[in-house]
Amino acid sequence: MKNIKYPAIIEYDKTDNGYNVRFPDLPGCFTCADSLEDAKKMAKEALTGYLAVIDLKKMKIPEPSEIEGDNIYLIEPEKNVAFAIWLRKHREYLGLSQIDVAKRLGVKYQTYQRFEDPNKANPTLNTIVRLEKVFNEQLVVL
Repeated sequence: MKNIKYPAIIEYDKTDNGYNVRFPDLPGCFTCADSLEDAKKMAKEALTGYLAVIDLKKMKIPEPSEIEGDNIYLIEPEKNVAFAIWLRKHREYLGLSQIDVAKRLGVKYQTYQRFEDPNKANPTLNTIVRLEKVFNEQLVVL
């Protein structure tokens, strides 16, 4: 499973005596902190919350850009959010509905729905192995 990482621009602001964080791919997603390390932690938290909300609202999730620079840091959301988003994006890419995937997995539709919900995604290892077969993609590397 490819990691989902978004570029964050983290800049020191002399006026505020702190670091401002913004995500150019995600309008309205920003945070701040007193130190660079705290700014990175806050960025992860802001990114996780932002993606969870737009995913739950079934909005289109923007693709991360590939911008680079001295003040650009690649930030990953929490694993539960990344997993749920990855499932949804790959299911949609393959042109499958949630019902289609549930049937292929041999689970109820509502069970599969939870896998795509960042707040409820908690599949067993056995389920992950079955998902790998459905999506023809390795999800877990040990």
